[in-house]
Amino acid sequence: MSIARFPPHFSNHRDRCLAQLRTKSVPLEKYIYLNGLKGRDSNLFYNILLDNMSEIIPILYTPTVGEACVKYSHIWRRPEGLYVSIEDKGRIREVLSTWPDTHHSRIAVVTDGSRILGLGDLGANGLPISIGKLDLYIAGAGIKPNSTIPICLDLGTNTRRYLDDPLYIGVRRRRPVGQEMDEFMDEFMTAMKDVFPNLLVQFEDFSTDNAFKYLDRYRHQYRVFNDDIQGTGSVILSGFTNAARLSSAASGRPLSDHKVLFFGAGSAGIGVAKQLLSFFTSLGMSMEEAKSRIYTVDSKGLITADRRGLQEHKKFFARTDYNGPQLTNLIDVINYVKPTALLGLSTVKHGFSEGVVKAMCALNERPVIFPLSNPVHLSELEYQDAIQWSDGKVIFASGSPYNPVTHNGVTYEPGQGNNMYIFPGIGLGSILSKARHVSDAMVERAAIALSSSLNADEEAAGLVYPRLARIRDISAGIAFAVIRQAQKEKLDENTYLRALSDADLLGLIWDKMWQPPTLQLSVPRL
Repeated sequence: MSIARFPPHFSNHRDRCLAQLRTKSVPLEKYIYLNGLKGRDSNLFYNILLDNMSEIIPILYTPTVGEACVKYSHIWRRPEGLYVSIEDKGRIREVLSTWPDTHHSRIAVVTDGSRILGLGDLGANGLPISIGKLDLYIAGAGIKPNSTIPICLDLGTNTRRYLDDPLYIGVRRRRPVGQEMDEFMDEFMTAMKDVFPNLLVQFEDFSTDNAFKYLDRYRHQYRVFNDDIQGTGSVILSGFTNAARLSSAASGRPLSDHKVLFFGAGSAGIGVAKQLLSFFTSLGMSMEEAKSRIYTVDSKGLITADRRGLQEHKKFFARTDYNGPQLTNLIDVINYVKPTALLGLSTVKHGFSEGVVKAMCALNERPVIFPLSNPVHLSELEYQDAIQWSDGKVIFASGSPYNPVTHNGVTYEPGQGNNMYIFPGIGLGSILSKARHVSDAMVERAAIALSSSLNADEEAAGLVYPRLARIRDISAGIAFAVIRQAQKEKLDENTYLRALSDADLLGLIWDKMWQPPTLQLSVPRL
């Protein structure tokens, strides 16, 4: 058999790969192509990613990663991460020990596939969400690729179509509950600490109840945080802070006058709402006063404390000051609450109708409307509709990317409340400081650092988030803020960093950011 050789005039392979990617018109085919490129030449893959972030991130992550997860059992090509199965209970440490180079592992993204984006229980098909998140850590904060571990906990699925699918790659059983689930998670987290002593664990896309439960259970024992609860809350706090300033500048009303209405009260919605409390407490309000500025709505309407069978996580913001008939229509809720901001985390497509937008505009000179549900086909409001229905007055940020819109001769640039702004910097700062825990204050400082990261051009354009092309600048600033907060709380085990000046610490952060090696794009002739 002959040995394959490069063509004698081989060159410009980076441009060739980009051209190949761009010939594909279907986003999932682009995802599959990039996945294959990473397997063949990871340095080339990351080189292309870093230079084409705005084009490639929507393929590797939301919205395309959602489709990749739904169809993962059918598009699977090669092993990419680590599966830990419910059938491994009793030997989880042994399974984790099969991962190469355990000592140098620094960060794992762990999902159980039970609530992937807004797509429901995808079971073992959830692994691409962990893979995509880690690609964003690498691109956004320079985490070394060989220090990352994508993990899917294969605990079964309650989705019948997967259990009946002959190509499904996961264990065929319904999900464990109660003691069985708790025992598995306890064994898993203990084993993770034993096998990967320097690891930061990010929980991703657990079901709502389990997301809160296991964050609370482990956050003070291990280096762990939940991006759906803490990361989403932090990035929205940052965008809301800037949006509130723009809205108050237009209305002349003080920042303390803002009221926020949440449409959607799952783990992400309540997590974001709790994070936004710090916006109000930073203005001098008590915690109870801050809570009074936030209202929540679910599929049954305005959430009140007297509702029967109210889920535990919804009780925190349940209203005790409303005694009228149940408000089930969103426009009726808006007219009662009179919010300055409407945030959607409901996964209800078109949940913000023209009537909803116009009701917000009737109350506010510049209403803040953030339809944050992912992926894009579950977004509460399209950007073009938001601009048209508000006549360009809306201050907008979404969970998924949208293109700029021109209305009456003016071009409006949308904001995207993308967690990528926050979690890479939180991860990098936690890793470099060797923080024992990820505290609420560390996450808060990350949000403040993001809100203050707009440059002059972005401020002049009225943006609420910086442009994603500057993600490493942004992540460096967030990592700096996280490290200093960890030091303030004495959570840092890397005490050497305490002695560094601000300039030296920022320089060290940049030095620690991984860059793909310089590419050899041509082959010398023999």
